[in-house]
Amino acid sequence: MKPIPDHTATRLRPLPNLIFMSRWLQLPLYLGLILAQGVYVFHFWVELVHLIEAAFGNEAALGKLVTSIGYKSDAPVTQLNETVIMLVVLALIDVVMISNLLIMVIVGGYETFVSRMGLENHPDQPEWLSHVNASVLKVKLATAIIGISSIHLLKTFINAANYTDKVLLWQTLIHVAFLFSAMAIAMTDRLMAGPGAKPGAPH
Repeated sequence: MKPIPDHTATRLRPLPNLIFMSRWLQLPLYLGLILAQGVYVFHFWVELVHLIEAAFGNEAALGKLVTSIGYKSDAPVTQLNETVIMLVVLALIDVVMISNLLIMVIVGGYETFVSRMGLENHPDQPEWLSHVNASVLKVKLATAIIGISSIHLLKTFINAANYTDKVLLWQTLIHVAFLFSAMAIAMTDRLMAGPGAKPGAPH
């Protein structure tokens, strides 16, 4: 049986209390990320509306889509084709994945570094938040970045004709670097946890 935590506030000396209270300086940063999340939501709906309008034959919306995804073709693009749709959908997925990354940083970072949110009995509490710590957050962020990088790389390969070999090579190398970085973070976390411990467990 786990001991019942004592929630009685510990009285700190003035200097330690000031240093500890300085964690609230991070609050404006997380509020700023929430605003950035709002910008991503707005951008998502703008692109989605353009896609729907282009599907109904709106050439102005189609032109905006083609420009936003950087698609070029020898023949003028007068209607949606499979490549344009795929690139736009991948761009929308990219926005969603970055939005998920923002949520992990905002919620996980606030819970870890600022203050407990008291979501233990909330039906919508994220499963990963129940055991979040700095190590778990690093691994999850690295995994999310790999997913985002994969989407970008796929978009580049689909539209490879409009990129130079140098750009294709560097994007591939950067993606591989992300992969190795994530594996290094996960291995380091496992080594620090000790033999038999689960990755991300409290050290």
